Amino acid sequence: MLLTTDKGLCGPLNANLFKLVVEVKTPAKFYAVGRKGSQFLARTKRDLIADFTVSDRLAFSEVKPVVELMVKAYLDGEIDTIEVIYPRFKNTLVQEPQVRPVLPLASLASFLAAAQTEAGSAPDTSDDRDMLFEPSANEVLEALIPFYVNRHIYQLVLSARASEHSARMVAMKTAKDNATKLLGELTLEYNKARQAAITAEILEIAAAQFATG
Repeated sequence: MLLTTDKGLCGPLNANLFKLVVEVKTPAKFYAVGRKGSQFLARTKRDLIADFTVSDRLAFSEVKPVVELMVKAYLDGEIDTIEVIYPRFKNTLVQEPQVRPVLPLASLASFLAAAQTEAGSAPDTSDDRDMLFEPSANEVLEALIPFYVNRHIYQLVLSARASEHSARMVAMKTAKDNATKLLGELTLEYNKARQAAITAEILEIAAAQFATG
């Protein structure tokens, strides 16, 4: 799954994600969320299965269809892994392009490590009490996995959207600062040229007066 923006003017955010796509050398099927991603996949003739767009409100119901489509392909054996390429929101100035594995789950330790990275804090694993699951641990796990996949990918989409807004804000501020600097330089050049013209006119008037005097 490739998570990009629908529009540009967000700095190198999408370009950094496309670099990760290019690094995928094994055969892969792509599901795109965002027009920029679907355009890039189509332009580079990669195997684009489906593309989706989401609104600014970003409700869970908008993300659920693409997740269910990918999970169905995974369960049917059409794909053997589900990975998400997205810009992880670290802070306002830093958005890290990452490839996040979702399925299959390698181990609980790797899942907790990924959750820690995303949340920025370590989860509490100090509780070592024995747990009793009803009807059984396997049945509970089978019921929880769809919730995990849906919510985990939804969280990644939210992170990508936060990265988009931050990147666009920084890009617009940089553009404004550059335009202000350019305007100042052009104003200075204009004033210099205007002053030179006025000085030349005064010298011409003075020379004419001197010649007639």
